[in-house]
Amino acid sequence: MRVVLAEDSVLLREGLVWMLGSAGMEVVAAVGDAESLLRAVDEHLPDLVVTDVRMPPTHSDEGLRAALVLRRQRAGLPIVVLSQYVEERYATQLLSTETSGIGYLLKDRVADVAEFVGALRRVAAGGTALDPEVVAQLLLRRHSDPLDRLTRREHEVLALIAEGRSNTGIADALVISEGAVGKHINNIFTKLELSGADGDHRRVLAVLRFLNI
Repeated sequence: MRVVLAEDSVLLREGLVWMLGSAGMEVVAAVGDAESLLRAVDEHLPDLVVTDVRMPPTHSDEGLRAALVLRRQRAGLPIVVLSQYVEERYATQLLSTETSGIGYLLKDRVADVAEFVGALRRVAAGGTALDPEVVAQLLLRRHSDPLDRLTRREHEVLALIAEGRSNTGIADALVISEGAVGKHINNIFTKLELSGADGDHRRVLAVLRFLNI
């Protein structure tokens, strides 16, 4: 897997380069600002982009805006955005386009190497990886009647889907069988009125409704 990395902190950037290299990923470019990120993606055509939200010159949202530009220019390009804190506005901007191949993680997650690398691989494969704290913050503002039909367990399952967990990962997290997970997911689709005609997109649509995006 070929990765372009954008992070203005030299120490964190070099640490991520080493970490990803140890995980078998090739960091083809590691840069410290948004303009360099855009150039590096044009030059290397990576399989995955990992970028900080805040980068020079203003240290506000340059990394996020670069990510949005890349998604418009290269539909489906997998991108993981890293943030120091939960920033609801930024998460909403990123997720309002499409959730396939998108990740929004807090930098604290980097400390759990296996979990972090797993999230990157999931996004690179077209999945999602949303930090649990990001999901929790977004939930605070949702108001959606169809979701009120869900049971507590179905809410738990849908929250884990929003984090990008597979059925196996959900089963492990809730200590239930994969069969039970499948039944809960089918119930969720039914209650949210997502028909079989929506196919594999039903998980994405369910997440969008869950986050009220």
